[in-house]
Amino acid sequence: MSPRKKTGYVIGTVAESYGIHPQTLRLYERLGLLKPSRSMGNTRYYTDRDLKRLEVILNLTREMGVNLAGVEVVLNMREKMERMQREIEELVAFVREHIGGVSDAPARDALVRVPGLKIIRSRISTKE
Repeated sequence: MSPRKKTGYVIGTVAESYGIHPQTLRLYERLGLLKPSRSMGNTRYYTDRDLKRLEVILNLTREMGVNLAGVEVVLNMREKMERMQREIEELVAFVREHIGGVSDAPARDALVRVPGLKIIRSRISTKE
């Protein structure tokens, strides 16, 4: 049985496509900004997901002037936000499944909106 062949783009192709030096890609990998997969011969393979991440990195550095430390912070925040979004979607699905029949139509037993409190000015005399 032969080992499974890795699919993706090699470092030279990616570097040329994006107009960057291969050392830049190696630096991004050393810093943990990119994590390409490796073949059994230790060749880097960049997936479409890696390329999308690279595009974000290049946009942040080239267009917005963000340094690599800032890029790391932005990427970490994006990952956290994506994770939170998935958790929210799972929570909504759970609530819908367990409450059932929830719709956008108003319910007959729904709470009724009460108008806000009226503010009344009073004049307080400070004379004793």
